[in-house]
Amino acid sequence: MNRLLALALLLTTAVLAGCAGHSALELHPYSADETRQLALEDLSRRGLPFEAYELQKAQLLGTQRKSLEFDNQGEFNAEHSVIRADRQG
Repeated sequence: MNRLLALALLLTTAVLAGCAGHSALELHPYSADETRQLALEDLSRRGLPFEAYELQKAQLLGTQRKSLEFDNQGEFNAEHSVIRADRQG
């Protein structure tokens, strides 16, 4: 009889402990800002190349992407003299 009582007490304790745990804490709907923040955090963990990262980040934020490409003028020669208004050249 003692074993049956101990087993029933153990089973009751296990059931009540399982019911007491509140597992539905994260079931609230996310706001647009929270969703965007989660997407940005996920994007930063992906390890994408810089161009792909900047493109997807701009899409998430809804901003225009800055041009990161070189202009069509080629390389600038360091010996090339530039006359500025504040200096005599």
